[in-house]
Amino acid sequence: MNTELLLQLLVNGVIVGMLYGVVAMCFVLIYKSTQVVNFAQGEFLVLGGWVCLSLVVQMGLPFILAFIFTLVFMAIFGILVQQIILRPLIGEPIISVIMVTIGLSIFMQSLMNWIFGNDAKRFPDIFGSLSVITIGGLNVETAYVMSLVLSLLIMAVFYFFFRFTRHGLAMRATAFNQQIAQSLGISVKQTFAMAWAISALVSGVAGVVMGIVSAVSNSLAFVGIKVFPAVIVGGLDSIVGAVVGGLIIGVLENLAEFADGEYLHIGNLYTIAPFYVLIVILMIKPYGLFGTKDIERI
Repeated sequence: MNTELLLQLLVNGVIVGMLYGVVAMCFVLIYKSTQVVNFAQGEFLVLGGWVCLSLVVQMGLPFILAFIFTLVFMAIFGILVQQIILRPLIGEPIISVIMVTIGLSIFMQSLMNWIFGNDAKRFPDIFGSLSVITIGGLNVETAYVMSLVLSLLIMAVFYFFFRFTRHGLAMRATAFNQQIAQSLGISVKQTFAMAWAISALVSGVAGVVMGIVSAVSNSLAFVGIKVFPAVIVGGLDSIVGAVVGGLIIGVLENLAEFADGEYLHIGNLYTIAPFYVLIVILMIKPYGLFGTKDIERI
């Protein structure tokens, strides 16, 4: 058994899993606040990557400045999506809102294909000679380390925001019960807009990081689908579950790649393994590992 390869894949799995956990938190944030599953989350991620790459390559901005502008753009974009597309649907059946997010996903895919093209494009060399660093005898790309640091930072900010800030407490109250939150003077509409802004912003961060690690292309939208098993495994209404689910899926993917390459030789186990786990979890714990079980009284 190639122990060094296994260890390398496990490290990569943890790092990628943390990033999956961050994107999964965006799913959970939207669901807890608005009871909507955003199937355009992957397209949000791709949009962030394309915007940052365009600012760096075409506008000639330094990466840090382009990154900051991308975050501002994504936050505004999230607010506009909620205000223009989703706010008129308040009170409508949930399935109608979900179908709108699917339509938004298809529309954004087509628009980005038209504007940016179908070819994958790489960021310029951002880290220079430090593109690869050695940790404990393992060679790790600096972009992966940046991904891990940003993921931990975002998780810490999420914890502080929900635990100690006024807007975070208002969002928690809205997630618990919208009518009670409104009776306490909380603007539910403002909370919805804030949730979508944060979700779009964080997705943009993930898109930039993934674009640096590999390349920016519209196929990155598939990450939104791959993260969905992480959300279900952890629990659709649990922030902690999103992080744990992301780690499970990230590590599982890389273990599947190792087993496939060394022993099974199936060819696509890396892609389909998360969905096998999704099926198993739904059979055993339909609400996920940390999800809240709904009890209906008749």
